[in-house]
Amino acid sequence: MTDLTTKISTLSVEEKRSLLKQLIQKKTSAVEIFTNDNDNDDIPLAYYDFSHSPQYRNLEQMISGIKTKGGVVDPYFKVREGINSNTIVIDGREVINFSSYNYLGFANDPDVSLAAKAAIDRYGTSVSASRLLSGEITIHRELEQEIASLIGAEDAIVFTAGHATNESTIGHLFDKNDLILHDELIHNSILQGCLLSGSTRISFPHNDWQTVDQILTEQRRRYKRVLIVIEGVYSMDGDIPDLPKFIEIKKRHKSFLMVDEAHSMGVIGDRGRGIGEYHSVNPADIDLWMGTISKSFASCGGYIAGCQAVVKYLKYTAPAFVYSAGMSPGNTAAALASIRKLKAEPERVQSLHERAKLFLELASDRRLNTGMSKHSAVIPVIVGNSVRCIQLSQALFDRGINVLPQIYPAVEDKAARLRFFINFNHTPEQIHFTVNTVAKELDQI
Repeated sequence: MTDLTTKISTLSVEEKRSLLKQLIQKKTSAVEIFTNDNDNDDIPLAYYDFSHSPQYRNLEQMISGIKTKGGVVDPYFKVREGINSNTIVIDGREVINFSSYNYLGFANDPDVSLAAKAAIDRYGTSVSASRLLSGEITIHRELEQEIASLIGAEDAIVFTAGHATNESTIGHLFDKNDLILHDELIHNSILQGCLLSGSTRISFPHNDWQTVDQILTEQRRRYKRVLIVIEGVYSMDGDIPDLPKFIEIKKRHKSFLMVDEAHSMGVIGDRGRGIGEYHSVNPADIDLWMGTISKSFASCGGYIAGCQAVVKYLKYTAPAFVYSAGMSPGNTAAALASIRKLKAEPERVQSLHERAKLFLELASDRRLNTGMSKHSAVIPVIVGNSVRCIQLSQALFDRGINVLPQIYPAVEDKAARLRFFINFNHTPEQIHFTVNTVAKELDQI
């Protein structure tokens, strides 16, 4: 009996509930359940049924809370019609849209669409194989060469998904003998790559290159390789790191430096060539240039640009590349056409800069809290409370403005915000109306 008592005392609350349920349903005793070695009925439901897992129940509670607090409905997964541009149609109603990464308007550009259609006619809808085998097509290499040229790198490799680009590259290149230092606000794909690598991982305060220098001064010799990871534009705050300082530290401590340009490529710099152009640095000083082609370049996927050695190694060995079908012809052609249009029409970038500057200036005039955003197309309006943030999002939608909330646990509750993505296609009139409406609705909540 003592053994039985001990066993029961070690059970979780969920397991005890399951045990009690079995005792009632089977009209048996706890002794019989625990002494039947061939019977798995004592395994809690949560261990083999996702709908009873604690994680799923927590999610259900969170969604239920969104739907009940203040009478607000779930703001996510709204079904839209048509193209995701400066306006979209939801439930048959056209609204001004600030939840699109279509920064340069290429996702609805006729030339880009024609290029994608032509590629499908020539190569089909899928390359139907890994590029290592029979999935390689001419425009794959053309796209990689255009990306390398845009950045000023020796070569580039494209993956079929941006998240997998970071996860697979970091997880594959680094191991348990290495150290990875990353900004505390770094994207989830970087964190997953760190976990996959097995490397020691240390986060440093946002944009704090001094702390990186201090950590490496104290710990560099404990590890074989060190990777420092930052973003070109931080996707939650819209701010830009001091890249030259990170380059200086990387060189002094003989480390690798990786920059995630998901939200900076095509957006910052006079010609939209990213943070390298913005800071006028030598592209060779960054070991791994990462970017997505689902934002400025109107497609889907990601890339790594750098020296020929790292690109060749990834092409022959990176799991997300070797064991995945190559990028589809339509997506490849759309990205290729977008990059070529960016090079031919840099005035799009200047217009985007003007739109973002206008939004920031108007927001400042109305005393909206835009945090650290500067010189980018990502502009938060920090509300500081998750419930109020959701309420504001819904109020704006009712007024004809689509902008999604970023709430706990994505950010701290005190940092809950609406995140505005400025596009080349936004008109000054749309921006004026939006900022004024945000200010008015925020006052009323």
